[in-house]
Amino acid sequence: MNVHQLSGGTSRETWSFDAGGRGLILQCQRQSDDAVRLGLDSQTALLRAVRAASVPVPEVVASGEGDPDVGDWMIVERLDGETIPRKILRDDTFAAVRPRLTADVATALARIHSIPLGTVASLERRDEVAAYRRILDDVGEPHPAFELAFRWLERNRPPPSEPAVVHGDFRMGNFIVSAGGLRAVLDWELAHIGDPLEDLGWICVKSWRFGGTLPVGGFGKREELHADYERASGRTIDPDAARWWEVFGTLRWGVICIMQAMRHLSGAERSVELAAIGRRVAEVEHDVMAYLP
Repeated sequence: MNVHQLSGGTSRETWSFDAGGRGLILQCQRQSDDAVRLGLDSQTALLRAVRAASVPVPEVVASGEGDPDVGDWMIVERLDGETIPRKILRDDTFAAVRPRLTADVATALARIHSIPLGTVASLERRDEVAAYRRILDDVGEPHPAFELAFRWLERNRPPPSEPAVVHGDFRMGNFIVSAGGLRAVLDWELAHIGDPLEDLGWICVKSWRFGGTLPVGGFGKREELHADYERASGRTIDPDAARWWEVFGTLRWGVICIMQAMRHLSGAERSVELAAIGRRVAEVEHDVMAYLP
């Protein structure tokens, strides 16, 4: 069976095993994470929809809900490739792949954003700025840099793009990359209906460059991402609107860091990993201030 638990991910447990002559992955939802927007049952339906749209994702093999031992669960095929960003950005194995990754991720995003909105009925739609504003208010901690960023976002909000299915966490760390390029897009629990520029801004957030020098995930340029996306999607990107979403993504990550720290500090889930993420709030405050005029 070759069963072993995989590291990574704060919202679910992930196990690798072999059965029926193939490699498989079991994912079990952690019930304590309030940040998750899409349960595994809805993620199963969404994965099948995005796979039908030729988005590179693992095949869903089986799924279930309410198991007394593991809760909600999903089994998908195990794909070969690398997920660790620093290896993808630095190892010689991926030297020939890195120049092509920008086009790969742009094409994947264009296909995600082309999925009919009614495909998965449980995808929610909300004002993202207002939602994270409420989260920060509920924490009750002073974060002046984030307050300034919220004010800037409200004063400079661009006209909305045509709504689309948004991945919600489209970034390095959620990709499987092989010698042939982008192999799969992972972690769909934050998918929702929204502005497609949200995904393009999120992949450019500094924290997702993992030490790389280029703004798109550490491997590409914004202009290349936008041009490749426009060719693949038929949509036109306003660079100022894309930058607005990049600022929002940076602010959003800062608020998420606070949320993760509170899970540890409140005793809901004691975790060194969550505590360490909480220490990154100051780093994100610096990043968000660098954007503001």
